[in-house]
Amino acid sequence: MRKVGVVGAGGRMGREVCRAVAAAPDLELVAVVDPGHDGQSIEGLTVVGDVAALREQGAEVVVDFSVADAVRANLPLYAQEGIHAVVGTTGLGDAELEAAAQLFADSPANAVVAPNFAIGAVLLMRFCELAAPHMDGVEVIELHHDAKRDAPSGTARQTAAGIAAARARAGSAPLPPDPTTEHILPGARGGEGPGGIRIHSVRLPGLIAHEEVIFGAPGQSLTIRHDSYDRSSFMPGVLLAVRAVPERPGLTVGLEALLEL
Repeated sequence: MRKVGVVGAGGRMGREVCRAVAAAPDLELVAVVDPGHDGQSIEGLTVVGDVAALREQGAEVVVDFSVADAVRANLPLYAQEGIHAVVGTTGLGDAELEAAAQLFADSPANAVVAPNFAIGAVLLMRFCELAAPHMDGVEVIELHHDAKRDAPSGTARQTAAGIAAARARAGSAPLPPDPTTEHILPGARGGEGPGGIRIHSVRLPGLIAHEEVIFGAPGQSLTIRHDSYDRSSFMPGVLLAVRAVPERPGLTVGLEALLEL
């Protein structure tokens, strides 16, 4: 039975991860860490504020859903201690992922970092790559709950990057530049992502995580959308990563490789 610790255990996603790990017959929840919820009880364990509890409790894998600043500080510790890491926190840039790749290349431990653990969202990104060379324009709209700190989401950025890369591989012409010349309200056209793809962020109470990708071509459009209505939608992907990470040397970014997409 694999021993698992959860960092960021007191947050909404962290608590969901704790429930999923505790319910899995082949996993054992051994440590719950969250400085903001020190002393509380989650799944029969007392929350502690220090990630040193992972080593003390013999955690073999850590699932980290804390904030980006905490993840940046925690990743070197996981690599040093030889604890496999599954990271779902967004906000890590390319340079930070490169640094993480080096950390785990020099460590006996491995890591999986994914912007989205919903398998449906990963399929959406793959479908978008298939459509990208055949359409003449595309925009991405991501919608999240009003407590999300970063915008645009990591999933939206990865979606745009995948579309741009798929078009480049196919030899497609660059997407035309945005024809808008008068911005009555600054930011009305969203942000410019990879390949010049416009990304729009919506933040509203009641939402969880949603993404809509709209492709356009003369006389037609194609819309691909994914909706997570509950945080339980992320758990199959999290558990997949927890089980797979010990066998994936170094750093793996995204669930695509785990799903063989």
